[in-house]
Amino acid sequence: MTADTDIHTPHQHPKTRHVLNILAFSDLHLNHKAAENLISQAPKADIVIGAGDFGQKGTGLARFMPVFAALTCPFIIVAGNHDDLDELKQHCAGQTNTQVLHGDCITLYGQAFFGLGYECPPSNTEGWNRALDEDTADLMLSSCPENAVLITHAPPHGIADQQANGFHAGSHAIYAAIMKKQPRLHLCGHIHAAWGQTGVIGTTPVHNLGPAGKIFTLPWPDSRQNEQT
Repeated sequence: MTADTDIHTPHQHPKTRHVLNILAFSDLHLNHKAAENLISQAPKADIVIGAGDFGQKGTGLARFMPVFAALTCPFIIVAGNHDDLDELKQHCAGQTNTQVLHGDCITLYGQAFFGLGYECPPSNTEGWNRALDEDTADLMLSSCPENAVLITHAPPHGIADQQANGFHAGSHAIYAAIMKKQPRLHLCGHIHAAWGQTGVIGTTPVHNLGPAGKIFTLPWPDSRQNEQT
């Protein structure tokens, strides 16, 4: 998908609508009860976003991802460090409303969404772990358009990335991309101790999500145009 791809679905709202409701979460790790809770919240949302780690140590996606077939609105996801990207795509292939993003972008209702999965920087040497080095992440993030909603599994360095021991485990490349591109919103996960942590980089709100789910309300991207027509 590219930045000029626009999806029109039965859930698209009329031009009189002035807000876009996004339900976002991360780090389910095969937790079916948490997934069911999110699905119960989904009717309140125009778009659902999952910021990675659906599986556990590279396993479980085959049985877990079909749970999300119950979603009827657009569903945007990125792979976590516990998720193999190709396997995640395979197990979402039959869900036509699901888009897996990794270094690419999709436009929904006039709003660009850019996604980048995996851990960054690498910190786990287990064979199942999926990670990007900072240089690779920096290159992939260069395609993110300005004013997008940015979804990454890893948090930016220094913001919403603090481990229980105080160590900041986030990505310098993600931080730099946010400073340069100034997304409307940045959503991430990965650092469990940082679930619920928030911050601001420039004008961009940053949220480390966790599995409970949170609704974000953005002004409808074309609301000013709608007010004139």
